[in-house]
Amino acid sequence: MFEIGLYHFVLVSFVLLGAGIATILTKRNAIGILIGVELILNAAAVNLVAFNRFSNKVTPGAGGEPAIDGVVFSMFIIVLAAAEAAVALAIFLNYYNRFSSIDVERADDMKG
Repeated sequence: MFEIGLYHFVLVSFVLLGAGIATILTKRNAIGILIGVELILNAAAVNLVAFNRFSNKVTPGAGGEPAIDGVVFSMFIIVLAAAEAAVALAIFLNYYNRFSSIDVERADDMKG
């Protein structure tokens, strides 16, 4: 029988990280770059949950229950990603209202 192990989760995380980096490097659209950042954050969350699941760490005083540090940190990553997306979309909307484009190459036209 085939068993999914830590290696498989790390491989999925590596693929997500590679896709996120490739998206950031190839997209000129600000929304595309934001999607690449989200992929990288999801890769980190998958790694944290996978290493938490496959570690043999036990929470002291919890009656032998496994620690949930990775899950808690991945929840922080999800909250951080949501806040980052809200702030970035507000910036992009303001940028679009000013330049009628969300092409990041035109950002050097801004003064300040």
